[in-house]
Amino acid sequence: MFLNVVALIFCYLLGSVSFSVWLAKLLRGIDIRQHGSGNAGATNTLRVLGKGPAILVLALDVLKGIVAVWIGKWLGDDSGWLPGLCGIAAIVGHNWPLYFRFRGGKGIATAIGVLASLCFLPALYAGIIAILSIVWTRYVSLGSLIFVVLTPVFLIIMKFPWPIFWTSLVICIFAFWRHRTNIAKIVQGKENKLGSGGKGKGGKRVV
Repeated sequence: MFLNVVALIFCYLLGSVSFSVWLAKLLRGIDIRQHGSGNAGATNTLRVLGKGPAILVLALDVLKGIVAVWIGKWLGDDSGWLPGLCGIAAIVGHNWPLYFRFRGGKGIATAIGVLASLCFLPALYAGIIAILSIVWTRYVSLGSLIFVVLTPVFLIIMKFPWPIFWTSLVICIFAFWRHRTNIAKIVQGKENKLGSGGKGKGGKRVV
């Protein structure tokens, strides 16, 4: 039990490492949360810093989720719950990072790493549909929500263990909560599309 608690705390602290914040400070000397959409994630990194840094941030954020799940598998022995809980802890850390005054990203890249490690095929099927939706609509936020909604559906269809399903459902709830403003903007037709410049916190456009 003690090791399980330590694992959850460690995974939260791992998730709290915000690569987009660190990279923006390193490359441009700015707080990325004050530019573009204000989100500390790969999409806003693309908007503010460009493709190379965005790809690096995406890969590192996904890696956080993978590492967290494997820590849970390593320490949890045959536990069906600990890998998922460690993954959730990493997502919580990404969304509400201890190191950055609890102002982080929206957790989708880290969720991809978590779900791909827990249930590769359901996550893959959901991811393909999500990517197609992004290509069609150019709404990354919409594709992200489609991904987290469809993964639990495929888990049920493919009869995966219940701990993995409940983990995916919690991740889905987190994602919808973090994307609530994006959902409103999509409905209003005001959501930024992939490839378009965003507006900074002060209204300044950042490309």
